[in-house]
Amino acid sequence: MQTENKFFDDLTRMMSGAMSAAGGVREEAEARLRQHFEAMFARMDLVRREEFNVVRDMAALARQENERLSARIAELEKGGATKKAAPKKATAKKSPAKKAAAKKSAPKKAAPKAEAASGGDTAGGQD
Repeated sequence: MQTENKFFDDLTRMMSGAMSAAGGVREEAEARLRQHFEAMFARMDLVRREEFNVVRDMAALARQENERLSARIAELEKGGATKKAAPKKATAKKSPAKKAAAKKSAPKKAAPKAEAASGGDTAGGQD
């Protein structure tokens, strides 16, 4: 019966040695794979996460600034279009007699009441 115990003891020692050797092989394989991937990533010229986050934040700020400036331009264009007046024509001063003659020959303007009754659209119906 002692021989059986000795056999199992030897078998146990042998299996422990094999397991520790397998663990060493596994650690060495992991280290080599890690080195291989690090070298591959270095050749690929990848960006680190911190750098990516900084550039992403800068792009978001630039986008917000662009939207703000676009809104300001639209506001200025809108305000400028309403404030723009037709260029004034240079006219010679008329004498009072010529002014009276011009008033008589000028067609009479429609009263505001007539314009309101027609719907107030004097732009020719184009929107």
